[in-house]
Amino acid sequence: MIRILRMTTETTTKQKKISIDATGKRLGRLASEIAEILSGKHEPTFVPNAVPNVSVTVLNASGMQITEEKKTKKMYDRYTGYFGGRKETSLRQVLEKKGYAEALRRAVYGMLPSNRLRSVKMKRLRISE
Repeated sequence: MIRILRMTTETTTKQKKISIDATGKRLGRLASEIAEILSGKHEPTFVPNAVPNVSVTVLNASGMQITEEKKTKKMYDRYTGYFGGRKETSLRQVLEKKGYAEALRRAVYGMLPSNRLRSVKMKRLRISE
């Protein structure tokens, strides 16, 4: 279970702001908790076709625990659209090039349902290293 550092509510927009400290936490477990909060499944008023009024801020993303085996074996695929255009990138390359925030963002993105609301939910995620 993730310990929430701060939860504040603004009176004008009624948006809940949740801050999570990522120090010492595993990448996948942290991403699943964030995806649950962004989907609104932690609220008793959950509806699958609406975006909850919640924003999540992750602090100290570079303090996450990622094993060496995960860094070498985890691969991200993309396709350019041309013949033989499949590109593979390892987690180690993502961490070196774009940082821990991008790895967490990709993990949360993959755990959200792939529909029109996914981009709206992802805009409510802020990650700081």
